[in-house]
Amino acid sequence: MAREQPGRACPLHYRYAPESFAAAPSIGTDVLYVVGGLYGNPFALDAVLALAARERTEPLIVFNGDFHWFDVDPGVFERVDRAVSHHERLRGNVETELAGDDDAAGCGCAYPEWVGDAEVDRSNRILLRLRDAARRFPARLEALAALPMWRVADVGGIRIGIVHGDAWSLSGWAFSQERLADDPRAVQRAIHAAGVHVFASSHTCLPVLLNTHAGVLVNNGAAGMPNFTGTRFGIITRIATRDAPEPALYGVERDGVRIEALPLHYDAPAWIELFDAQWPPGSPAQISYRERIVSGPRYVQHQAMRTVG
Repeated sequence: MAREQPGRACPLHYRYAPESFAAAPSIGTDVLYVVGGLYGNPFALDAVLALAARERTEPLIVFNGDFHWFDVDPGVFERVDRAVSHHERLRGNVETELAGDDDAAGCGCAYPEWVGDAEVDRSNRILLRLRDAARRFPARLEALAALPMWRVADVGGIRIGIVHGDAWSLSGWAFSQERLADDPRAVQRAIHAAGVHVFASSHTCLPVLLNTHAGVLVNNGAAGMPNFTGTRFGIITRIATRDAPEPALYGVERDGVRIEALPLHYDAPAWIELFDAQWPPGSPAQISYRERIVSGPRYVQHQAMRTVG
């Protein structure tokens, strides 16, 4: 049997059972920020902290993986890692592969069939460049390796399963907007098996909020990149018992708890300049991501909000 291309496989150590989430919540708060896909954007990080400072009381911020990616400049890598280390963190596939030395999983993204081989190869090469930068900080890599793959939080009596990928794997795609279009009831099955009211995820780069009778899935897409055509802001998930400091893009309410997608307005020109300095023309990240960073993906906001009975 041919060996699967690195970047497409889901390593066994990435996996867990939905029943794991039946554990008692380990964190509780009235305002929870779930920040996935920061992707090494320090200006998006600044925007998260500025938004949090506008809350009436300090929110609990959980960076649920892939807070590193484009930050191949060692100074930027250290800046991002130091700042997020003051908050709750989960490891995404990026952090997991940075902390390891096995190239078999490539970037660890477990890319599905609709992602082309060339894009998968470029992601593997991005990871190798990032690993070279990260090796200068062995203590930080050791800390990344020790991070959990999931957490359970309590917000106003609502149980939140926080993951990077999905209910089965750190790099799972069952919570992607593409898979939900094919099987929207997968979320209901996951919620029932896990005993949570909400799953908050990222990993798949495009946002989606699916409201079902069983519970809610909210995938914030990316905090560090645009998520919709013609935009230049990221998205974070806010789950809270009180009003947000600025209007949400979309959201739902469950038992007095608001589950919302908030726009993250970072300094886009400064981020493009920094991205270009780290990833010049012809580099793998420039080929795969620059157009999205400048103009957004081919995805519009109304596609993100979905309901299934």
